[in-house]
Amino acid sequence: MARLRKFVAYRRIERPYTRTSKFKAKSYIRMNPTVKVVRFDTGDSNKSFECTLNLLSKSDLQIRDNALESARQTSNKLLETYLGLNGFHMKVKVYPYHVLREHALAAGAGADRFSSGMAHSFGKPTGVAARIKKGQTIFQVRVDKQNLGVAKQALERASKKLPCSCTIQVA
Repeated sequence: MARLRKFVAYRRIERPYTRTSKFKAKSYIRMNPTVKVVRFDTGDSNKSFECTLNLLSKSDLQIRDNALESARQTSNKLLETYLGLNGFHMKVKVYPYHVLREHALAAGAGADRFSSGMAHSFGKPTGVAARIKKGQTIFQVRVDKQNLGVAKQALERASKKLPCSCTIQVA
C-alpha cells in the first residue's frame, strides 16, 4: 500500500486547478474519497451545559480528514474517561469537502514504458481536507462549570494532532 504523503504538500490554501476539456468525462473528478471522520457529534447533545469552549485556528490552511479524526479521538477519549457519555457534548465544526489529488509518477527501471509523464497530469483523488480560515472554530465542547479544566485539557490534546497552532476560547 502506498504511503501517505506529508501534509506540507497540501497545507496551503490555493485555488485548485480545474481542468476544462472538450471531452466532458475528463473535466471533473469522478469519485470522492470517503471521509474518515466517524462522528461529528459525540456526547449528550440534548442536555444544556453552562460553558462552551471553542478551538480556534490561528492561520488559514487545510486540515486533512485523518488529522481531524485523530484529534477527535484523543479529546473524546479523555472526555469520556473523566465525564462519562452524558457529561459533555463535542462537535466537529468543519467538514472536509475539498478533494486532494496526486499525480503519481512511475519511478524505477523500465518506468518509461507505462508512464505518460505530464501529458495527463490532472491527478487521482487521494483524500479530502477541510479548508480553515483564521479564527474559525474547528472543535466545540460544551461542559458544566466544574468540568472546565478537563475540557480545556481535551482541546489542548486535540490541538497537538492538528497541523496548525490553535487557541482555546471560553464562551
